[in-house]
Amino acid sequence: MDWDSTPTQLKESVWEFPPSHKWPANDVVGRGGDLSPETLIYAYQNGIFPMVTNDEFEDQEAMDLVWWSPQKRGVVPLDNLLITRSMRRSAKKFEVRVDTCFEKVMRGCAAPIRDHGWITEEFVEAYVQLHKLGYAHSIEVFDENGLLAGGLYGVRFGKLFAGESMFHLLRDASKVALMALVEMMKKSEMTLLDVQWLTPHLESLGAVAIPREQYLRQLSVAVTQ
Repeated sequence: MDWDSTPTQLKESVWEFPPSHKWPANDVVGRGGDLSPETLIYAYQNGIFPMVTNDEFEDQEAMDLVWWSPQKRGVVPLDNLLITRSMRRSAKKFEVRVDTCFEKVMRGCAAPIRDHGWITEEFVEAYVQLHKLGYAHSIEVFDENGLLAGGLYGVRFGKLFAGESMFHLLRDASKVALMALVEMMKKSEMTLLDVQWLTPHLESLGAVAIPREQYLRQLSVAVTQ
């Protein structure tokens, strides 16, 4: 499936999240459920995403599936991406492709050497399936030898792109992927780039944190257009 293709229509989710005004006063909305395409898209439509943490578990099989909606949501305003001269120079050295090696990008993001890894085999299988259905996409950055140097992946629905993770093997490769994503979103007249939590790295690129309710209002517009 390419960036502009129409995704496969899904059935309704068998799960239901409580309305946002009943969510706990923290970032966790619920636990359990599954990672079926219907569940995932239903969650993203409602401002929720899945993640697990291995801080409490030695055995990955014991990890709980947790559904999150941060009270302070990280977003990248499409007109406020901070592009340095270094990033512009790097962009000229790399080749950007879209949706040519989605699983490789996911596995790059899931590399065991990365701290606080949460992308399990179950997540890889689930999002590869979403990709095949036309909902999940990858932006890939290749070096001059044709080797994958970095990239990012996420979920697109309506005018929303929910960024999940990014990685780089060469300097600036993930930043170049983000530059390309923002440009593609502008061309497609998309409005909302979600990056979940605001980190110092994302903040240096122009991301900001907005209250959960503000994010949900912007999301409501983005997913219905």
